[in-house]
Amino acid sequence: MSADLLRMVNGYQASQALHAAVALGLPDLLANGPRSTADLADACGAHEPTLRRLVRALAGLGVLHEDGDGRVSLTELGGPLRTDRPDSIAGWTRLIGRPYYWNTWAALTDAVRTGENGFRLLNGTDVWSWRADRPDESAIFDGAMTALTAQVTRAVIGSYDFSRFSAVVDVGGGRGTLLEALLAANPGMRGILFDQPHVVEGVQSHDRLKVVGGSFFEAVPDGADAYVLKMIIHDWEDAESIAILRTVRAAMPEGAVVLIVERSLGPANTEPGGKLSDLNMLLMPGGRERSHDEYAALFEASGLRIAGVTPAGPMDVVEAAIA
Repeated sequence: MSADLLRMVNGYQASQALHAAVALGLPDLLANGPRSTADLADACGAHEPTLRRLVRALAGLGVLHEDGDGRVSLTELGGPLRTDRPDSIAGWTRLIGRPYYWNTWAALTDAVRTGENGFRLLNGTDVWSWRADRPDESAIFDGAMTALTAQVTRAVIGSYDFSRFSAVVDVGGGRGTLLEALLAANPGMRGILFDQPHVVEGVQSHDRLKVVGGSFFEAVPDGADAYVLKMIIHDWEDAESIAILRTVRAAMPEGAVVLIVERSLGPANTEPGGKLSDLNMLLMPGGRERSHDEYAALFEASGLRIAGVTPAGPMDVVEAAIA
């Protein structure tokens, strides 16, 4: 029997153990050093003998360490599970174990058989509408996106030269994590954060940042040098993606560019991250990851042309200019 294959088959066990650790707040409770399981159980409101079993499994995975005196500490590997780390993935870890998210992956077989979105097959509606009616789940999702954005931001700013732009619109930019980092790295730049009104509510404008609410299917702020769409287009099928890009194209002055930041699908028989993310798009929002040629086709249908691709860690910055 292949141990590697069996480890993949049983991967759900590790995912749920990590989710439980974050949901209970264990990484944050261990931020200041080792603690006993009894102390941890009291702090997070858990059943101590059962918490000890979870801790044992997490230590086996290498994210916690059990000392000889029965105390538990967070390892270097487990460090990013803390919420206060700049490299935190706690938000994403908390999301993937939520019942609705977890259960939707059980619809993969039916989605492949039918070609339909997995979430809609199970729930009769799209995930955006479902979350809109459940503020708690929407907040957890927003936290996951913030965590991923922090990871992506460092790679993008370190790989792509934004210094030539004086004004940037972050289309679907959430709470502004990427845009604020761009402004910090480029003191001469102005930014416009654009997202749905409820998403940007409470985000404060300042002398270099303007916050605008709206729908990218209707209109986006005009007159900028660059329009960034980070992890936006992969949420949508081709027709909706073209509609978004056409809206952006209508706002662009001559010489402006579109910068799509998306996970690299990659060539066949290589790193599975992009391919598994594509399945996640099939199951959750209903979109897809794409090849460079597929992005070029979207651009062509939107009055744009592909102008270059810059690798940025697991992501690519795909640049398009007016055709």
